[in-house]
Amino acid sequence: MKAIRYFITIAAALSAAIAVFGQPKTGLRPDETVLLYADTFEGNVDPVYGSKIVFADFDMTESNELSGPESLNRNGNIGNISDLARMDLYFPEKPNGQMMIVCPGGGYSIVSSYNEGVYVAEWMLDRGITVAVVKYRLPNGHCRVPNQDVENAFRYCRKHAGEWGVSQIGVMGFSAGGHLAATTSTMWTENETRPDFSVLIYPVITMEQGLTHQGTRENLITVKAEWREHITEKYSLENQVTRFTPPTFIALCSDDFTVPAENSLRYYNRLIDNDVEAEMHIFPKGGHGWGFTDEKYTENDRFGYGRDEFEASLGRWLESIRTR
Repeated sequence: MKAIRYFITIAAALSAAIAVFGQPKTGLRPDETVLLYADTFEGNVDPVYGSKIVFADFDMTESNELSGPESLNRNGNIGNISDLARMDLYFPEKPNGQMMIVCPGGGYSIVSSYNEGVYVAEWMLDRGITVAVVKYRLPNGHCRVPNQDVENAFRYCRKHAGEWGVSQIGVMGFSAGGHLAATTSTMWTENETRPDFSVLIYPVITMEQGLTHQGTRENLITVKAEWREHITEKYSLENQVTRFTPPTFIALCSDDFTVPAENSLRYYNRLIDNDVEAEMHIFPKGGHGWGFTDEKYTENDRFGYGRDEFEASLGRWLESIRTR
């Protein structure tokens, strides 16, 4: 990795965008935004960014071949992410030693920046957990690209862990972001990119037709027919679990008709088969995509009946990992 260059910037145009767009029911902003590859932040349309911009200067070894500006919809979901791949860093006042690298979902076509990003960071900060929300490059058929971004996020965070008071770094993902987090948990390439623990929320796991989320599969795998079977097998992550897969917490709802429960069940069973510590919670109702958007952020939390139990279980599990 090349020398890291720092500067502090607040662009007037982006300040205006924040004033117009805002962030629903929270004033939380990252402390820093780390650009993984770009040498400029010009053209950014995302109102959620840090007052300090850091250029990490990683080499982009493969392009996703997307061009043009990023898109931003009214819910804060970001599309067309390419050269501006980045992570937002949030630092708690009293770090407890844990850090979570968060992969929002969105079917590999968008990144759910608020529901599965900023709101997650707010919950983690209240518990002393340092957070990096990765706004990863969307694959556009280049299946290796998102995981390269998460692995580079791990490399950067491992390098700075000491100065941040961090001793454990885990990964968390939602839906297609759960697939990405599980990819990082099973297909890590070196010790510094292996998560210490993994949290998967209603994750896509398999690429098998009829069980996968079709949009996730189509955005991840658009290769020549002769390669499609091999790539499908590889990115059906139940096939990649080994005894070196990190301890994992899984949560989902039985009535999730977007990503069938069989995805989580397959992964959990393979974890148990490989003697990997695993905990899974299956709630009867709530569907898909409930993330961390509780009643603080919305008038109607469809997972409200189970949210306290989910958060208590996740908090207990994270504390058990931290103190072992």
